[in-house]
Amino acid sequence: MRKWFARLAALGVALLVAGQGTTTALAQEPTAGKKIVRVGATQSMDSMNPFLAVRLVSTSIHRWMYGFLTVPDSKTLQPSPDLAESWSASEDGRTWTFTIREAKWSDGQPITAEDAAFTFNKIMTDEAAKTANGPAVENFESVTANGQELTIKLKSPQASMLENPVPIVPKHVWESVTDMANHDAETYPTVSSGPYFAVEHKKDQYVKLQANPNYWRGKAKVDELQVIFYDNPQAAIAALQKGEIDLIGRLDPPEFKAIQNDPNIEAWNTDGRRASYLQINHGATTTDDKPLGDGHPALKDVKVRQALHYAIDKQKLVDEVWDGLAKPAHGSIVPPMYQDFFWEATGDTKVTYDPAKANQILDDAGYEKGPDGVRTMPDGDRKLEFRFSIHTDTPLEDKLAEYLTGFFKEIGITLTTKKLESSKFTEETGYTGLFDIAISGWSVNPDPEEVLATHLCSRRPTKDGEGGGTESFYCDETFEKLYKDQLKELDRPKRAEIIKQMQERLYTDAPVIAIYYTNDLEGYRKDRITSITPIPENKGLLYGGSGYWPFYTVDVKAAGASGTSGDGGGSNTGLIAGIVGAVVVIGLGGFLLSRRRKSVADERE
Repeated sequence: MRKWFARLAALGVALLVAGQGTTTALAQEPTAGKKIVRVGATQSMDSMNPFLAVRLVSTSIHRWMYGFLTVPDSKTLQPSPDLAESWSASEDGRTWTFTIREAKWSDGQPITAEDAAFTFNKIMTDEAAKTANGPAVENFESVTANGQELTIKLKSPQASMLENPVPIVPKHVWESVTDMANHDAETYPTVSSGPYFAVEHKKDQYVKLQANPNYWRGKAKVDELQVIFYDNPQAAIAALQKGEIDLIGRLDPPEFKAIQNDPNIEAWNTDGRRASYLQINHGATTTDDKPLGDGHPALKDVKVRQALHYAIDKQKLVDEVWDGLAKPAHGSIVPPMYQDFFWEATGDTKVTYDPAKANQILDDAGYEKGPDGVRTMPDGDRKLEFRFSIHTDTPLEDKLAEYLTGFFKEIGITLTTKKLESSKFTEETGYTGLFDIAISGWSVNPDPEEVLATHLCSRRPTKDGEGGGTESFYCDETFEKLYKDQLKELDRPKRAEIIKQMQERLYTDAPVIAIYYTNDLEGYRKDRITSITPIPENKGLLYGGSGYWPFYTVDVKAAGASGTSGDGGGSNTGLIAGIVGAVVVIGLGGFLLSRRRKSVADERE
């Protein structure tokens, strides 16, 4: 997580692809009786190399291809065996021993602890290999292998060890790679240990995966997965409605509403894993505590931040910005689907919509209203006029800005919308501090350590502009101590209580203000897909879930003799490429890249 962050931001602009034009068929008719699932994505792969891939679609596909030490349990989301069938930790929590299961790679070679040791050591020693998951091994002191036994020694205890997001690669394939930064991993078929292996990739068009017959759980129910890239959600929705794809995820309310009444489509609406919040520039600084950026000085005052919080009608935002497809956030930056770690404010701690109280807080703090109704600093030097940074081409954020402008006007604060393309947005809100308030958020994994880590002192940028991915420029002694305490606590319930204290600290100090938890909105062809198991299994997520479970369990009607997809489905002429153009990179795709690249895990926005 160093200067390559800036390079990756630039990549979001540089990857504007030339494949614009009409939709075209790109593969042969499927063999009769073959089971194929076609997944639509409004983002294309940035790399088939799991050491380099940072986009959400890329890390999702790699989760279907590669094994990890552990995976989220399909029912509880707690760590469960994957390539590691068992493990133990030393009493001091600094030495972890994993037993790697007796299994085979897709090419028939045995999987050993040497493969895992090679993978981790490669990331620890090769700067380019750190691109995707470098922070995941920052606390590793050494990694060694002995047969099927893997030993990881840590610099300090780390309670989240069983949530390690690094995909394990085969040593016998990857040890010959000498230039990781330029290795595209485009040799097919790939050698994988997960449910699928890749057999074809057309840049910015599609990826084709086949079921791995050597997968340790047993071969998947379908023969092939095709991930097809579209330039925008509307194009993907049209393809779903025409039967050109079978499933699409990560929808906003307008796209979801468009499929709700289609008799052939199952509109999937469940609790999501994303918390959305406002990022407040409360006085951005570098890691050596030097002031950074041009944030409004009034936002350094916690009373001003608290007044902003009381001025926000979160229920109205849910009802009118998200069409009721979200839940108001009254505390946690961890969404309620993760019950163990979710925290909600109660009693006097809870901030409710109360403009009168917000006005009183500002009055008492000396921020008087002028003749125009706009408040000024106590010294009268500057009006409370804040910028609100959002992304370009994001109608929901435009709508959110309209409502917030009205809410803040009621308490004598002017809000002006500032639209930025994705890489510029990330630069200003994560590195240069050139903002006042910004839209932000995180798609949280079952273990919330990484989203909490984005609020650590060490995640601020250095004086040279390097950075570890801050979400708030926060640096607080109390929060830092709690973070260290939860890292050392291996008792899950006790650790959860510490994590809740961390969230309460963020809530009361308000470097960020959680506003809502958006639902997981997806859709699939119920005339094509005969069964699919979400994660968690009790009304969980499909494409948007943590792990491969839905795509390992999915089953579909087999292709007919003429290449059609069984009864009632749309045409299945193989892979149908989306119209891949600038929108996928600068629009939704660029936005997802900007959030994913800050993390060590797979599902970030």
